[in-house]
Amino acid sequence: MGTSNGQSWDVICSDLEATRLVAGLLAVVLKPGDVIGLDGELGAGKTHFVQAVAAQLGFDPAQVTSPTFTLIQEYATAPPICHLDAYRLHDSDEFLELGVDELLGGDVVCLIEWASRVADVLPKDYLQLNFETLSESSRRISFVSNGPRSQKLLDNVRAAYSRQ
Repeated sequence: MGTSNGQSWDVICSDLEATRLVAGLLAVVLKPGDVIGLDGELGAGKTHFVQAVAAQLGFDPAQVTSPTFTLIQEYATAPPICHLDAYRLHDSDEFLELGVDELLGGDVVCLIEWASRVADVLPKDYLQLNFETLSESSRRISFVSNGPRSQKLLDNVRAAYSRQ
């Protein structure tokens, strides 16, 4: 069940299928230029969430892996997805050296794991997702908007979820 608090919304996903459902609801409203930050401890479900977004957009989720060592992976979906990982980066400068400034707000959707590590160089308007492990299979995903576009994404996902 989700709860709303202005610019944020929490949803409890009792299992992987529930997480896939929420990710699918987000995927269908994503547009080129959208930036989604994903944070949470190791194993909290960030990569599973990206796999579900990619699957909803017609990409084989088995081909979606954590880009911890490659740092950037691109998936030929519509809209195209750029999956980034800031876990191993030392600072925002290292993130920018990857050339991500050309991707952020460009003609791809950027899904960034460990986004809080580089939040100072992200666009002002991005949707932040915080993953919290509640049990072996249950997660709380907190959506936090940072501007009008990300608020629209949050509102659309929350409305679609309430219709489920």
